[in-house]
Amino acid sequence: MKFDIQSIMQQAQKMQEEVERIKKGLENITMKSDSGGGMVVVEITASGKILNISIAPELIKNDDIGMLEDLVVAAVNKAQENASRVAEEEMKKVRGMLPSIPGMNMGF
Repeated sequence: MKFDIQSIMQQAQKMQEEVERIKKGLENITMKSDSGGGMVVVEITASGKILNISIAPELIKNDDIGMLEDLVVAAVNKAQENASRVAEEEMKKVRGMLPSIPGMNMGF
């Protein structure tokens, strides 16, 4: 099987540019995740940057720090999972840009 190396390199360059474009775009996609029925809400970008954490005032009045910590961890984990899922979906768009080369794993 013969490959046109120049064509593959040009396609790889286009692919790299598209990956960078998508990464920048992930910074502009925001989503919210919650725990405790909305008592803790985390706003995160698809790139994984936490923008805000909101905690219902009644949780603070409750004096149950352990429960508050658990709810914050749950909301953050849920937000990160959602961000990862969105990022993965966006990166799937790049996978089809390069021809299949046996033994070559692009790592995404």
